[in-house]
Amino acid sequence: MNTRQAILTITLFLLLFGASACSSLEEAVPTATVTLPPTSTATVTPSPSPVPPTATATPLGCLSQPGKIEQGVVTATVPSQEFLIYLPPCYSELTDLRYPVLYLLHGQTYTMDQWVRLGVPQVADEMYLRGESVPFIVVFPNDNYWNSSPGSTFGVRLVGALVPHIDANYRTIPDRDHRALGGLSRGGGWTAQLGLENPGMFGSLGLHSPAIFKGDGYFVDKLMQSIPQESRPRIWLDAGDNDRELKSIVQFEQSLTRYSYTHEYHFLSGDHSELYWGLHVHEYLQWYAEAWNPQPESE
Repeated sequence: MNTRQAILTITLFLLLFGASACSSLEEAVPTATVTLPPTSTATVTPSPSPVPPTATATPLGCLSQPGKIEQGVVTATVPSQEFLIYLPPCYSELTDLRYPVLYLLHGQTYTMDQWVRLGVPQVADEMYLRGESVPFIVVFPNDNYWNSSPGSTFGVRLVGALVPHIDANYRTIPDRDHRALGGLSRGGGWTAQLGLENPGMFGSLGLHSPAIFKGDGYFVDKLMQSIPQESRPRIWLDAGDNDRELKSIVQFEQSLTRYSYTHEYHFLSGDHSELYWGLHVHEYLQWYAEAWNPQPESE
């Protein structure tokens, strides 16, 4: 079975099984603690690899269950690098499938569970089981040394150790087009720096109320200029109209425009808070997933 046949197979299965799966999901998945935007009506399909033949003959019970969250640590670095990882429904059962990966970075003073508390796993489950998105893995790295000297080496640990560890130990699609990096506040600052430093590693960058690191404005500006047009990542930038980082965010967007970067800029109502980010989790995940959804063939 080739990749396109696999996509059509799992799409047909999800359409036939979707109603019962969504009903069971409402009972099985904990209710997100934030108010989500209206659900998109776009229909997309999982893509990576062949699905076991029995998937279309017998409905998988795992499709009515939430994805799993596991905790891990990379001990090859000093200090070690902790992380949480979300594995989508049926990850353990559909062993022939490989998945895109989204790395989400938390804000300063918070820990690796911040995006989990904001509802990312629940929204990712719903998007997949309702047929809105291909299934994908989400990694939540811990930047717990932000206020001490090891904090400055977080980027080295993420790019040099954590990404290779995830690709080696989980069924990822280990290429740029199927790997995204995003973050809020300080995590958004890291995303700007690491994403532009490593354009061959991340195909999508999501900056949610980014706190561009002080003194890094010129450095980031030079990075933008150095990336060839064909190697530039897709970029999302958003901020609330009462965000305390708004000045630097506007300057960053102006640089994107000045250097002709294709990007989405969303200037919304809100401040620099979990309430604001939680309200937009669904929008964020929809945007990341757009890069992985199969595109319709042109006539």
